[in-house]
Amino acid sequence: MHTEHLQNVRPSWVVFGWFVSVAVTSLLLLAMSAVGMISDQSGTGAWSVVAILIGFTLGGYLTGARTGTAPILHGVAMGLFSVVVWLVANLVGELFDASTWDTINPALYAGGLLVQIIAAAVGAHIGSRAGRAAVPRP
Repeated sequence: MHTEHLQNVRPSWVVFGWFVSVAVTSLLLLAMSAVGMISDQSGTGAWSVVAILIGFTLGGYLTGARTGTAPILHGVAMGLFSVVVWLVANLVGELFDASTWDTINPALYAGGLLVQIIAAAVGAHIGSRAGRAAVPRP
């Protein structure tokens, strides 16, 4: 059954999955920093990409397993929600005259966003398949 329709996307699960993804990614980065795997403050190393991959795959898996439909659209929506959060953070930063967001390389941000979308979509696909396999069919 093909479920990739916009009507099957659950925004509440997209936001929840995104928060889980960011929490797992942050926990992994904190643990890597504590053991010395990440030494610089830029967050642009290979271990940062691994943390994003693991975090967004797990968040996508949770979202896909819970909704069971439209895994690719849920993954893309999680990535687009990152853009919304980034925009809001920039607007709030402008209110308080924070200029720290100016140093992010656009190519780096686009690459990170692509990693988020792919990882979340793959995780959601695996989760939706696992969720459907766990439900007994009549």
